[in-house]
Amino acid sequence: MKKLFILIFCMLLCYRGAAQNIFQAKVINNQTKTILKGATATIPDLKISAGTDTGGIIRIPNIPNGKFEIEITYVGFAKSEKVYSFPQSNPGQVIEIGLEPSTGELAEITVQTTRTNQNLRDIPTRVEALPLEELDEKSTMRPGDIKMLLGETTGIHIQQTSAVSGNASFRIQGLDSRYTQLLQDGMPLYAGFSGNLSLLQISPLDLRQVEFIKGSSSTLYGGGAIAGLVNLISKVPEKEPELTMLLNKTSAHGTDASIFYSEKGQHTGTTIFGSYNYNGAYDPSNTGLSAIPQTNRFTINPKVFLYMDDRNSGWFGLNTTYENRLGGDMQVIEGKTDNIHQYFERNQTFRSSTQMSFTHKINEESKINFKNTIGYFARHLGEPGFDFRGKQLSSFSEVNYVLNGEKASWVAGANLITDHFTAQPPQNALNYNQTTIGAFVQNTWKVISWFSLESGLRVDDNIPAPSKPTTGIFILPRLNALFKITDHLTSRIGGGLGYKMPTLFNDESEQSGYQHIQPLNIGNTQAEQSYGLNGDLNYRSTLGDESVININQLFFSTRVDRPLILQNNAFMNAPGHLLSQGAETNIKLVMDELVFYLGYTYTNTKQYFNGLTTIQPLTPKNQFSFDSTYEIEGSFRFGAESFYTGRQLLSDGTTGRGYVTFGFLVQKMWKHFDLFINGENLTDQRQNKWGTIYTGSITNPDFKDIYAPLDGVVVNMGIRIKLLNK
Repeated sequence: MKKLFILIFCMLLCYRGAAQNIFQAKVINNQTKTILKGATATIPDLKISAGTDTGGIIRIPNIPNGKFEIEITYVGFAKSEKVYSFPQSNPGQVIEIGLEPSTGELAEITVQTTRTNQNLRDIPTRVEALPLEELDEKSTMRPGDIKMLLGETTGIHIQQTSAVSGNASFRIQGLDSRYTQLLQDGMPLYAGFSGNLSLLQISPLDLRQVEFIKGSSSTLYGGGAIAGLVNLISKVPEKEPELTMLLNKTSAHGTDASIFYSEKGQHTGTTIFGSYNYNGAYDPSNTGLSAIPQTNRFTINPKVFLYMDDRNSGWFGLNTTYENRLGGDMQVIEGKTDNIHQYFERNQTFRSSTQMSFTHKINEESKINFKNTIGYFARHLGEPGFDFRGKQLSSFSEVNYVLNGEKASWVAGANLITDHFTAQPPQNALNYNQTTIGAFVQNTWKVISWFSLESGLRVDDNIPAPSKPTTGIFILPRLNALFKITDHLTSRIGGGLGYKMPTLFNDESEQSGYQHIQPLNIGNTQAEQSYGLNGDLNYRSTLGDESVININQLFFSTRVDRPLILQNNAFMNAPGHLLSQGAETNIKLVMDELVFYLGYTYTNTKQYFNGLTTIQPLTPKNQFSFDSTYEIEGSFRFGAESFYTGRQLLSDGTTGRGYVTFGFLVQKMWKHFDLFINGENLTDQRQNKWGTIYTGSITNPDFKDIYAPLDGVVVNMGIRIKLLNK
């Protein structure tokens, strides 16, 4: 019996020894091949981790047999995630793992806007992306909306459309906001009438990535993307649950409270975002008019994710926002109306939309995707003696097939877009219905190691059709090329055609508050058509062991034929064309924990109407930006930034002055909460310091163009609480 116990003990000991494995890896910088001391390896399923030694070697013992995902992370480098099988075929082997520096285009960022889900570095279409790390910083600077997030991007200019309500739109490369598409998860939730106020009603806390394509992108998502598009990518459930709350207070009488929760199970997951934003009316210049309106806004965005099996997955979401915005005479806002103090602007909006996405994976290379959104948007715009109430019911549906091969990728699909707008009398003559049926195909071909070509073709059929083309059919080709000249130097060149169906909803009608706007007869109006070209050079390299530099130089040119202009309260085609040309320069230098960023945008947009050449108003030719950040990951962040906006022509023929603003951010992070303080416009630049912003009387003001800030210095501070951090 004693011998039997000894035998069983030896067998168990041998089994235990056989079932335990060791993972050994050497972690290096994939660009310089130098070792990365302090990298961390984690096996989430086993909840174990280890760091590299002085030789860059990671060693994790006691790993049972099976398949496990191992994550390798290092500050300033993209994460490596790979599944390893144990026992290994060569036990004791030291695996070499190379990490890419996570700087600009060096980052391992997967792009969704082109539908192929390829790496940012490998696609011929020029795409810029703000990953989660940068959005994390922006969410503490302005938690209530994405106005600042977009405005600090080169080539994008925020244009305020109301002096007292804070309404704003954004322009890409000098073109009106109607030429830009704003998407969320690849779906146009903010098109047409519902595009109004969209910048002010989207919170960055719910986003994990923002992607920009500048230049004609109509081939990708149809009409309207003449200047480009912005795609807001929402957060999805991750392996670890998240519960984040953010509380923020501003010196301009603002308060923000947001909460985000996500959890992922074996077959289901969920994300829930909710926020409340309040701002009291604010008049820092004592003009008697609100620079920031009184605002109350509620938002709730729940989503349910389904992971049926290895081949089928999808999600369904609901997006609901209510806002009441009141600007104008401060006495009116306070309820003290009299014979002199009567002016106000009230915007009441209700926005609700459903989103659905489903993916069926045919095999490792191909899949079928279906997307759908149905949106409802109601807006009540009130001014003294004027009342405008409109409702929009819109929908977007798309099905596409994606095939990712070793040398070539294909995307083919079709979509249906409907837009139904109704206004209450007496503005009901503005009602319209628009339907677009489109089909598209796109190919990305890696011809050789240093040259890739991406081509696309879209055909759209619009009902009703414009007067030109009378068929309502648009054929939109697109071509982009990627040249990997050296290991450090790449170039992208591309172009395409675009179009925009006639619409009442643009910056000019928003500035007029839709007062006296005449109905638009689509059948008697020509569509706006465009031709766009762009090219860039991108240099990326390491400087020593810890520094990385990324330089990008972009040139662009876009021509728009027969643009719509407002004359005598009626929209009509201009007898000529617009031409916007310019350049963008972006330089980013990473020196361990210190990051410097320099941006410059040159924009020359001209109108060629009736044989005359004029400069387009409200388009600054020169814009500079400088940003520096010092960060100890997970512990501390300090940032300072400065922006210069050059002189610009105004609608009345005068020239607005150039101005410089400064800002800073200080953030201290702990495991479960962050504290932050942020200051904007510390130079206190305000347009109404340089002269009055309206003519006439305060009873019935006629506002001038707003080209500079009105709110002056604004400081905000708050706390972010992370309850489920491990």
